[in-house]
Amino acid sequence: MPGPHDLFARYTFGHPERAAAELRTVLPAHVVSEVDWTSLRREPGSVVDPELRETESDLLFTARLRTGQPLLLYVLLEHQSSVDRWMALRMLRYVVRQVERWRTEHPESSRLPVIIPLVMYHGVDGAWTAPRRVEELFELPGEQWRTLVPRFEYLLDDLTAEREEALRARSGPPLARLAWLVLRYGRTPELARKLPDWTALFAQVHADAEGAEHLVVVIRYLLWVEGDAAVHTAARRVLHSVLDGQRAEELMGSWAEEMIERGVRKGLTLGRAEYILRILTARGVQVDEAARQRILTCTDLATLDRWFDRSLNATSLSEVLDGLAQ
Repeated sequence: MPGPHDLFARYTFGHPERAAAELRTVLPAHVVSEVDWTSLRREPGSVVDPELRETESDLLFTARLRTGQPLLLYVLLEHQSSVDRWMALRMLRYVVRQVERWRTEHPESSRLPVIIPLVMYHGVDGAWTAPRRVEELFELPGEQWRTLVPRFEYLLDDLTAEREEALRARSGPPLARLAWLVLRYGRTPELARKLPDWTALFAQVHADAEGAEHLVVVIRYLLWVEGDAAVHTAARRVLHSVLDGQRAEELMGSWAEEMIERGVRKGLTLGRAEYILRILTARGVQVDEAARQRILTCTDLATLDRWFDRSLNATSLSEVLDGLAQ
């Protein structure tokens, strides 16, 4: 079952516009300028080890450079409190898995796409201190041995090392900027004190076309990961400043309870849809963009279950989707 961090991270940064805000913040300037950001799209599937899914979420995006060359952007969101010294090795393993998957899906290609790995960390025990290069994990007899071990490095967005002012000043949609703050302070004693300072940002989030849903997700996450009385009181005051009193109380009460079920259900449907796409890929069944979006956006678990069962033996897309409800 997806945990609160996983649901919140996927909801926020699984959207290409908000993912682009994170990536543009961390990637080198020359890469940012060469990517065609209109081509950014999220791909299904996860390569995270099952036993680690409570502490990390991962998202894979594809994009193209302005030259047309394909690019993969792999984002790992690290939720655990302690720093993992072996993260570089884990990231190397995940990147290799992504590349192997790409080779399976593109057997005609003689070259691999560039894949850029990024770790976003929001632990509560201080800044990230683990090595970012695999070669730093080896005990080398001398410097001249360095060329004989694997060379690999991941990018790091250490939210714990960022000041609040810097996070608020980042470029991106309001929900992305609020999410950075929430992830940074969501499990700290400072949260209740800081929430009122973010009232204007909460209002900007609410002004979005999907603002009501965004607020539900943010508040539910806050109360899930740091639900003490002070945070509850501060969140209520913020909502009363953004919404009318009745709607604010609904969100803090019955709406929040309803969203537990909706959030869990959304996690179940998304996971089921991603598995269907992975099975079809493994079986060599071509899935066009329209069908891909139909599967990913389906919210009916019964329909997804039927599609899943059919995908196990399917030789064509029509065998899976024909005659079933949207």
